[in-house]
Amino acid sequence: MEKFTVHQGLVAPMDRENVDTDAIIPKQFLKSIKRTGFGPNLFDEWRYLDKGEPGMDPATRKPNPDFVLNQPRYQGASILLARRNFGCGSSREHAPWAIQQYGIRALIAPSYADIFFNNCFKNGLLPIVLPESTVAKLFDEVAAFPGYQLTIDLERQTVVKPDGGEIAFDVQPFRKYCLLGGFDDIGLTLRHRDKIKAFEANRLASKPWLAHTVNTVA
Repeated sequence: MEKFTVHQGLVAPMDRENVDTDAIIPKQFLKSIKRTGFGPNLFDEWRYLDKGEPGMDPATRKPNPDFVLNQPRYQGASILLARRNFGCGSSREHAPWAIQQYGIRALIAPSYADIFFNNCFKNGLLPIVLPESTVAKLFDEVAAFPGYQLTIDLERQTVVKPDGGEIAFDVQPFRKYCLLGGFDDIGLTLRHRDKIKAFEANRLASKPWLAHTVNTVA
């Protein structure tokens, strides 16, 4: 998992409440058995005028010119500003996969659905919670200033505005540790690779009949 330390990026405003995971990545794209390739279909039903299906070439699609991520001023955005209850609906982990694979590194919203919120951290995506009034002010500033960028410093837990003003945010210490180190669940386990290998060796020494059933850690 990619580490998250300090990120500076263009902000795109998703000015809708209760954006659910079926809007983030529609159900037809969940057929894939891979964890990659979902970025082109992020917000597919809003982003394109034609109906999307797995395997379609995005270059042949009809983009919706009114959708925020298709507007020239937000091309290359890597921070998504959203309204309350972002990521509600089903628990599909494909939603944070699609957001991250599009190029978004951080989200800012007043609130998120719990499962989506947890899935973000497990996939290297930082969901920041800020007061609704603060988020509303950021929406106003993004609309007023083309090219509006924010700098997110996870170590200091601050969002730095273009004028140098700072907004503090909270993050649970263990989640912060995982993002700073780039540890997903497997990465956390593999920190103990030597102990796992030692345990396996000792178990095989005392129970050699298990040799044909044990897969050791590489």
